[in-house]
Amino acid sequence: MLLGGFMPAYSNTFPPLSLFPGDVGFSFNVEAFPSAGTAGSQFAIPEPAGIADQGHAVRWQTIFGTAPTAVSIVLQGSTADVDAEYSTIDTSTATTGEARTVTGVRARFLRVKVVSSTGGAGLTAKMLP
Repeated sequence: MLLGGFMPAYSNTFPPLSLFPGDVGFSFNVEAFPSAGTAGSQFAIPEPAGIADQGHAVRWQTIFGTAPTAVSIVLQGSTADVDAEYSTIDTSTATTGEARTVTGVRARFLRVKVVSSTGGAGLTAKMLP
């Protein structure tokens, strides 16, 4: 789908998969490190009908097959699945990988984006709402 004449750096051909509490979504799944600025798969975070918008706790994790010497990876959220509307919620620079929890997330869509990396192999980035 073309939005304003530009194709996003991630796939939005089909509606994103939904993640419910207890589900695990892999934005990157044991993949070669993408170039800087590449976003992984995005996921919808559904809200039950009739319940006011509420914040979520989101746990996200980075795992490396071979550790990079430097890395910056961000968790991003948006109210609409539009590339330009995603904003950074949390940042990881741990070259050994790590699990992080962010509370009060008020986003309908989540994704992980590689800002920069040097070296490393086998990137896995997953999230659990």
